[in-house]
Amino acid sequence: MMENITVYTKYNCVQCKMTKKFLSSKGVSFKEINIDEEVQYVDELKANGHRQTPVVAVKGVTTFTGFRPDMLAKITA
Repeated sequence: MMENITVYTKYNCVQCKMTKKFLSSKGVSFKEINIDEEVQYVDELKANGHRQTPVVAVKGVTTFTGFRPDMLAKITA
């Protein structure tokens, strides 16, 4: 099964860790892309106006950045 949620992360990113922990605690599977390792995604994220990590992309929902428990609760409900 394909994950509907992609989380773009970086090393030493507290908000990234919190976001992954939140999703895992809800038993929600997600694809993680570490942009420190996969730098080809950096320009794409910047072109879409993202300036911080994590970037959370969900099929059919507006992409958002940072640790957003309100948004995470919506997409995991």
